[in-house]
Amino acid sequence: MAIDQDKLNSIIQQVIKDIGATFHAPLVLIGEELGLFKNMAGAGRLSAEELAKRTDTAERYVAEWLPSMAAGGYVTYHPETGRYSLSEEQAFAFADENSPAYMPGAFQAATAAIRAEKRITESFRTGEGVGWHEHDENLFPGADRFYRPNYSTNLVNCWIPALTGVKEKLDKGATVADIGCGFGTSTILMALAFPNATFIGSDSHEASVKTARLRAERAGVADRVSFEAASGSRFNGARFDLVTSFDCLHDMGNPVEAAGHVRTVLKDDGTWMIVEPFAGDCVEENLTPIGRLYYCASVLLCVPCALQQEGGIALGGQAGEARIREVARRGGFTRFRRATETPINIVYEARP
Repeated sequence: MAIDQDKLNSIIQQVIKDIGATFHAPLVLIGEELGLFKNMAGAGRLSAEELAKRTDTAERYVAEWLPSMAAGGYVTYHPETGRYSLSEEQAFAFADENSPAYMPGAFQAATAAIRAEKRITESFRTGEGVGWHEHDENLFPGADRFYRPNYSTNLVNCWIPALTGVKEKLDKGATVADIGCGFGTSTILMALAFPNATFIGSDSHEASVKTARLRAERAGVADRVSFEAASGSRFNGARFDLVTSFDCLHDMGNPVEAAGHVRTVLKDDGTWMIVEPFAGDCVEENLTPIGRLYYCASVLLCVPCALQQEGGIALGGQAGEARIREVARRGGFTRFRRATETPINIVYEARP
């Protein structure tokens, strides 16, 4: 068999890029932990010595960290002076925790997920699942920090207004169930925006529920927000005006059963807001950078999580609109539409 050298070189270059990105991930977290990014923001052009002094770190390590970040495009190098700086855009992504584009959380989630490699390898052999609770503990805050910028930017300002009549109900005082709420970020964002509404968040991961309760207290919304440890098919309550599921339906062991439960507890004029990863209905539509991210995360997280649960149905992180629509239909919903989208998510509206 003849090897096409150009094609082989292209593969090798891609592998080199990917290996570099893998090594890059922990260095971003080191930069966040030690305040390297934050101390560069707005400080002009700095030498390694100056940045080391500002952060009380060892110059030799900083001198190696800076060009690694520059090679990845996360820091700007100025060859005429040998100094480094952060552009406003780089600072927005890596130095401002309140930014809607703050990215280190994504690296925290990714580095935590890959620590399950041996467990997932064995699952390939046995077909068994790996529960969300069985992963490295850094996955849970990392996942929250990965989703938070997107939710903070879009949930209240874009996604809810795209739903039929939902914002008006929330303004007046709706009752909302937020299933698969994790640390409660989505629940609390809605509660802060709609002070007349009440919210019940639920998640099958008890440790996340405990964190959500603490965060609700700190946010001053605990009088209107409660949390419980429960699956998407077992959460409590009834007569909800709105049920939400953010990036979690595809993680459930029996999504059709969950859809049926949502329909049971929803008012006849209520809405189920389903936020899922951006995906097309066929593989070729998802062979993109975001599709690659979600497929990889699905192998390590989503599919193992679903297979570990009762039901063992694994939609996967790139389920696509047609499969989500079918889940809603089988759960008893008769109206379904794509309400809006971002490059990261698609927001669906399901109604009885």
